[in-house]
Amino acid sequence: MKDAMQKAIRIIRDEHRSIAAVLHALKHLADEAYGDASLRPDFKVFRAMIRYIDEYPERLHHPKEDAYLFDRLGKRAPQAQALIDDLRAEHVRGVELVRELERALVFFEEGWPRGAYEFRAAVDAYSDFHWSHMRKEENELLPLAEAHCTEADWEAIAAAFAGNTDPIADLREKDFAQLFSRIVTLAPAPIGLGEPWKKGAPAERRSAREARARGKVSARSAREDQNATPCAALRKAPFPSR
Repeated sequence: MKDAMQKAIRIIRDEHRSIAAVLHALKHLADEAYGDASLRPDFKVFRAMIRYIDEYPERLHHPKEDAYLFDRLGKRAPQAQALIDDLRAEHVRGVELVRELERALVFFEEGWPRGAYEFRAAVDAYSDFHWSHMRKEENELLPLAEAHCTEADWEAIAAAFAGNTDPIADLREKDFAQLFSRIVTLAPAPIGLGEPWKKGAPAERRSAREARARGKVSARSAREDQNATPCAALRKAPFPSR
């Protein structure tokens, strides 16, 4: 049992790290776009990142958790059902937050330099939510699974997460590896290997300064009224390492 369990947990944590790496990169670039509104972002990298964090968890990671890890643990440990229900609900909520993130990106891309504050807020909201979700899985759910799942459970979970039971899933994993490489190619340093973002034209820079000034007012107002804030402050602690 130990080998299958270790393999399954390693894959789950590795997938979490892949998602977390893209979230860290997305947050860094969103902060940079907000910090200097005269920089015109390469919106292709934002679109690639959002596609990755949407489709990778949604098409691969979460369905495997729901169908194998959560289902097996729920049968072995009824006391874990409330936690499992919370995590399933968070899978649904995560999809809703991605849609908000996509809408914020459309607004930012079409209205640049307007929209940097709203986009950064949406990135923070999703990042904070998803890091919290993955911590809950690793710190609360996986220890329960280690204690209660059987050898047969772990063999099924490991096979599912390795893609061994679904050749289509395995193909998708290769596709997402290519998408990850594309992100690295497009993103500017220090995130990736892409070209630095360029300053806008003089008229665009004037508009950017005005947008930046409005953004400061918006940010100050949001801090004064937390109910108006579109997201909670991002945790300072990074996603915990293995």
